[in-house]
Amino acid sequence: MLFCMAFLMVVIWGSAFTLVSIGVLYISPLWLVTYRLIIGAILIIIYVLFKGLRLPNIKDVRWVWYFAMGLIGMVIPFFLLSTGQVVIDSGLTAIMVGTMPLMTIVLAHFFANEKLSLTKIIGFIFGFIGIVILFLPSDFSIQLTENWFSQLIIVIAAFCYAVTTIIAKRAPHTPATIGACMMLICAAIACLFIALLTTGFPKSIPPLPGIFTAFGLGIGSTAFASILLLYIIDQTGPSTVAKINYFVPLASVIFGVIILNEILNIKIFIAFIIILIGMLISQINEKKSKTL
Repeated sequence: MLFCMAFLMVVIWGSAFTLVSIGVLYISPLWLVTYRLIIGAILIIIYVLFKGLRLPNIKDVRWVWYFAMGLIGMVIPFFLLSTGQVVIDSGLTAIMVGTMPLMTIVLAHFFANEKLSLTKIIGFIFGFIGIVILFLPSDFSIQLTENWFSQLIIVIAAFCYAVTTIIAKRAPHTPATIGACMMLICAAIACLFIALLTTGFPKSIPPLPGIFTAFGLGIGSTAFASILLLYIIDQTGPSTVAKINYFVPLASVIFGVIILNEILNIKIFIAFIIILIGMLISQINEKKSKTL
């Protein structure tokens, strides 16, 4: 059962980067995020009501936890990714976000009682080297790539995801469906408020491809994936989610090449291999390694 959920997460998260690359062609990054969060929130509220479940009282402290998770794990990274993908390919974006497991490993050492080992440290170093390579030009000259800022905000988005997995593990126990619903409600309200405050109401209805993209993101990688994410974290811990993320960049690259005709150049390929090696090293003899 857990394997099936993990496979679904890989497909849903991998395809999300492709959908975002399409969506930002028709909708501004902030409103694309707002639409997907509102759609996701509505769908999960309907599901909760259908199941006869009840949300906690508004005074319940869990709302604070899930507001933080909605803001840090959805609003901020969704916006950063959508903004970055205006100029960055979906495959490259997924590879950079794929460093999230290595960030999670370090954060889990301090905040989730999952101690660092020598192999985890080496794995993190490999991942850092991979990120540095992605920031270099295609000729590997010692200067920043032209799109370095867009790549930087994508790395920050990955860090937000890592922080969210730690918060989710430390949050008061809540059934996955209820937690996902609370998180999406908070994220949708916060993002709508920000969008209206900064840009006002959209002046026109988005084109049909943009609407389809927003619904695809809202249904799959927002509503459904949120339930899966919290369930897996609750059952196994942050490190399992980190392992699932090993395969998301590969899935995204495949979708990007097939659907968007993206090109995987040698620099991206080398960085991807180094990051993947780092993630694999971080799991060697995990239980037997001497913790630091």
